[in-house]
Amino acid sequence: MATKYDVGHDCDDDIIASFFESVPSTLSSMSYAIPENDDTVSLSTQTHEYRIRLANTEERHESASILINRMYEWRGYKNLSAQTLTEPNRITLLAYDNDADVIGTISVGVDSPLGLYADSGYHDVLEGMRAKGKVLCEFNRLAMDPQVRNKRVLASLFHVAYLYPYGLFGCTDGLLEVNPRHARFYEQMLGFTLIGSERICPRVNAPSVLLLIDFEELGRRIREVGGRMDRAVGDRSLFPYSYTHL
Repeated sequence: MATKYDVGHDCDDDIIASFFESVPSTLSSMSYAIPENDDTVSLSTQTHEYRIRLANTEERHESASILINRMYEWRGYKNLSAQTLTEPNRITLLAYDNDADVIGTISVGVDSPLGLYADSGYHDVLEGMRAKGKVLCEFNRLAMDPQVRNKRVLASLFHVAYLYPYGLFGCTDGLLEVNPRHARFYEQMLGFTLIGSERICPRVNAPSVLLLIDFEELGRRIREVGGRMDRAVGDRSLFPYSYTHL
């Protein structure tokens, strides 16, 4: 059984997005923040409803922090406090399962005078993009409960996370710092490209590479195959498991 992070009984009126799933669709063990030696998959064929909400309370931020730290601590990364999730240029999203337990999270930071986390290791790269008129954001702290390797949950969570900076702030590109071992997953499954070679991330004192995704291309992929799921024959990315174009 998966370890869950109960956040109580939330009201349905703050749901950003939701979907029902009755057929298991699982992620491979190469997915980010999932231990590579964990081969557990869900075999349930019961119908589940998954919901995505904004982490807009102290309790929800704490739930996100618990899940993040559980996923990262086995790699020796330092604990991340819930307070860092409440910075004014950032939002955090939570994915919930049938039992109102947190099973996934992602944070999004929009470029501002505060800068981005990626500036700490790749300031020169980001400044070059800003000089070209790029409006940047970054995705951080993506974590999924390793017992819930559900393609639709991850794809839907990322889809909503992209709509926030793109639709509300006009961001043109999204950044992602990851361990070099995880870069291939994001390149193949979500269309990121490598733009920053391996450096030591000062926040966690571990190697990282910098990835970029062009939001125009991301939107095109969603319009092309979003919502098609297994009917998108030959497409092995996560885009078919995102929502249809909104």
